[in-house]
Amino acid sequence: MMMQGVYTALVTPFRHGKVDYEALEALLEKQISGRVAGVVPVGTTGESPTLSPAEHIEVIARTVEIVDHRCQVIAGSGANSTAEAIHLTLEAKAAGADASLQVTPYYNKPTQEGIYRHFSVIADKTQLPVVLYNVPGRTGVPIAVETVARLAANPLVAAVKEAAGSVDRVSAIKDCCGITVLSGDDSLTLPMISVGASGIISVASNLIPSELSAMVDLALKGDMKAAMAMHRKYYPLFRDLFIESNPIPVKAALGFTGAIEPEYRLPLCELSAAHADALRATLKKCGILG
Repeated sequence: MMMQGVYTALVTPFRHGKVDYEALEALLEKQISGRVAGVVPVGTTGESPTLSPAEHIEVIARTVEIVDHRCQVIAGSGANSTAEAIHLTLEAKAAGADASLQVTPYYNKPTQEGIYRHFSVIADKTQLPVVLYNVPGRTGVPIAVETVARLAANPLVAAVKEAAGSVDRVSAIKDCCGITVLSGDDSLTLPMISVGASGIISVASNLIPSELSAMVDLALKGDMKAAMAMHRKYYPLFRDLFIESNPIPVKAALGFTGAIEPEYRLPLCELSAAHADALRATLKKCGILG
């Protein structure tokens, strides 16, 4: 499975405590018109921890239905229980997802051998391409480069999302195996592409899919000067979308634009007033708000 370009880590819009599927459809149409390579429903940005199992599966199914093969769908179906991850991934496969995003098991802190077996069993049992998700700041443990290389020998392990904040890891991974690497941090997209990454699983593209697609296209074609000009324009946005825990700021920003209701489920809550003012100013500076 070829993966290259911008993949949007979709927010899950809520209204009155329920998933707002009308807003989700509008968001997806904006992504497709923005020429993204794919969308990633129900990942970290999609607030997967607070969706019920039925909602989790329904959001994936609705996303596949709305997208209708116009871009790839990488379903967030990871869990810290291997059996649960297999169940969710089989449901995603039945719904028509092209691949699954599998986060490193969190809280239980497995060894590297346990991590290797976890991802291997999911790939083998589901026969759906797997994107590994390395985000030790949330999970407590990294996927070691050596473990990535072991997993890359499985033809169903298609890519790795690198969200550890390390450009050097991209070089290390590409040095030992041929797996596709996708940046997991908007602000590191260009540095990671410069050393071998193939794109980004982006938070910012919820807001600016066309612009992010253009920036990544330029970088992949080798026009780093033009790509850097776009990076500099939107860097304040990349920075401020993490002014509080993701996805609080991006949902607030989408709320400012009128795309969704800025609604969360506890333990997440609304953006603080001071940060809301700062984010609004950044959106105006970047030309997203008038």
